[in-house]
Amino acid sequence: MSFKPGISVYSEIGKLKSVLLHRPGLEVENIVPDYLTKLLFDEIVYLDQAQREHEQFVQILRKEEVEVVYMTDLMTDILEDSHIREEFLMDFMIEGKVVTDGLQEAIKEYFSSLTPRDFINKCIAGTRHSDLKDIKHKTLGDMIKNAYPFYLDPIPNMYFQRDPFASIGKGISLNVMANETRNRETIFAKYIFNYHPRFKEVPRWYNRDKTHTIEGGDILVLSDKVVAIGVSARTSTIAVERVAQKLLESEEPFNTVLVFDIPKKRAYMHLDTVFTMVDYDQFTIFPGIEAPLDVYSISRAANNRLHIKYEHSDLSEILKKHLKLPAVNLIRCGDGDIIAASREQWSDGSNTLAVSPGKVVCYNRNHITNDALRKNSIEVLEFDSYELSRGRGGPRCMSMPLYRDNPYKQ
Repeated sequence: MSFKPGISVYSEIGKLKSVLLHRPGLEVENIVPDYLTKLLFDEIVYLDQAQREHEQFVQILRKEEVEVVYMTDLMTDILEDSHIREEFLMDFMIEGKVVTDGLQEAIKEYFSSLTPRDFINKCIAGTRHSDLKDIKHKTLGDMIKNAYPFYLDPIPNMYFQRDPFASIGKGISLNVMANETRNRETIFAKYIFNYHPRFKEVPRWYNRDKTHTIEGGDILVLSDKVVAIGVSARTSTIAVERVAQKLLESEEPFNTVLVFDIPKKRAYMHLDTVFTMVDYDQFTIFPGIEAPLDVYSISRAANNRLHIKYEHSDLSEILKKHLKLPAVNLIRCGDGDIIAASREQWSDGSNTLAVSPGKVVCYNRNHITNDALRKNSIEVLEFDSYELSRGRGGPRCMSMPLYRDNPYKQ
């Protein structure tokens, strides 16, 4: 399968051609109960089973003729260059709050013996105190006894590739994450888009050097004219406006950004945990957000300003109007049952990944929601989800499309 260079995503449902993933690794085994909250996990994950489940996901995608690109492979490619490797490690240490000369020297020495692949895997897995034999020129902080076991924290959320950046049209939003624990994830995307030959000159609608947070799970490309962005616990209004400004003033065909103001709760951490697109005119939604949901539209006005309007209609009417559809069908998570909806939303029943119009990948545990999708003529491709779901993310959360066919292109 020949790869397609650059980025091209003008739909949530267009035939998926290429997708970025990360296979869970040793970083997951560096999660311990005392640091669950710090690392944004609710439970311990069993790595062997998580990897088996992830491989099922990969095989489903490959059977659909999707090119699966691993983030670590892209990083391995660029870290063959020793200058880039040195630059990356220094950036990575500074962002990990390793700032003293002695500790930096010890980490550099440790990483100098690693191959590019082992180097990047170790960055993600974390650097334990036991990894470093000796720190010369110790500071007070190095000498004081500290029970915390890491010099550089593990990055166990890395298998959720949706959030560090978002593909929109021919460009990306290189994001600012809401939690310090996850913000280091975006440095990998920064280096990939700075240095990998496959992604030369990809425009950026937002950059990680900004102040206000935005995460990829809140960004949905509904069509080649309309992008939806959630204002959530993780994405701020300022960032949404800045992405909208950059996108709407570009040469891209997008003319509207729909802003979904969703409840600020961990259970609804991103828009795609409660709402995803499964076909041209069908969406899955968690019914618990419908009543409190407010939607705004952003479009271009005179003098390069933004026109922001509150949308007074219900969600079906809003989507119908902006997507120019005769009708819209909202398929409720849990098939409308309040108990099933709450339970299955917690395990990402609404977090579907479309591989083509009307065909989606889902966790098998959300059987009531999956049956509701099938009753509405959606083909559901399922895989096991005992362990992956413990990280509070589903198939869409784990994947970042790099290239989709544009189903709206004439």
